[in-house]
Amino acid sequence: MDNRAEVREFLMSRRAKVTPEQAGLSAGSGRRVAGLRRSEVAMLADVSVEYYAKLERGAIAGVSSAVLDSVAQALQLDDTERAHLFDLARAADGIPLSGRQRKRVTRNPATRPSLHWALEAITEGVAVVRNIQSDVIAFNALGRAFYSPMIGDGGRTPNFARFQFLDPASRDFYPDWDLFADMCVAVMRAEAGRDPHNRAIQDLVGELSTQSDTFRRLWGAHNVRTHGTGTKRFHHPVVGDLTLAFEELAITAEPGHVLLLYTAEPGSPSAERLRLLASWAAERTPTGTAT
Repeated sequence: MDNRAEVREFLMSRRAKVTPEQAGLSAGSGRRVAGLRRSEVAMLADVSVEYYAKLERGAIAGVSSAVLDSVAQALQLDDTERAHLFDLARAADGIPLSGRQRKRVTRNPATRPSLHWALEAITEGVAVVRNIQSDVIAFNALGRAFYSPMIGDGGRTPNFARFQFLDPASRDFYPDWDLFADMCVAVMRAEAGRDPHNRAIQDLVGELSTQSDTFRRLWGAHNVRTHGTGTKRFHHPVVGDLTLAFEELAITAEPGHVLLLYTAEPGSPSAERLRLLASWAAERTPTGTAT
């Protein structure tokens, strides 16, 4: 795969973020670049300047793991950034993640009854399943009520990224909108690196880049991250402010799909508000109707 532009921009953006002081070098005078010079990265990575310059031009195919590790250390990449660099190298070599072609899922996991049974067994937390391009394909009852601002009239598959950047309601729903925007794009960048041939991600990036200046700027920053675990703040139109912990779990039966769980600290105001939201959702669901 010819991903030289992606490699070049990623390496240059990471080099610009590391100061000489952070790398244990003297800044000197007359510096004309942000961050480290190519020669300084080459020295730290123990490769020639010419070789590192070739890497930064995007010629990463065939590079050994040892060299990639040295470059990652020189650029002070975190675990997610290092994994992204290796994903870019595998893509340049034409090697998919895990070293073999990923079996494409031909069925729609949203139609699998056991997935919905598992979601509905979760009654005190928000549970949703998203795919690699951030479409939300399944909810539990509380998840459907929680994400009602994103679901809207139900005419289109809900998508975290479209909601974040194209729906004004997201600014009310996410009190920390800027933080969520950074996270959303960085997660998408990491996903795109793991599956560079995914047409759905490419189309979504093109759509959002065209319609959102903020998305286009953040995408150009080449930041990557994983979701994993943490705490987020929300403002729900029905129950108000919520502070929830989240865990993201891979669904092994469906490569690229993850289960996202939001829960509240027991006994907290947010836990009480989640219970109120569950009651509100139950009142709106007719008896005998599936959620």
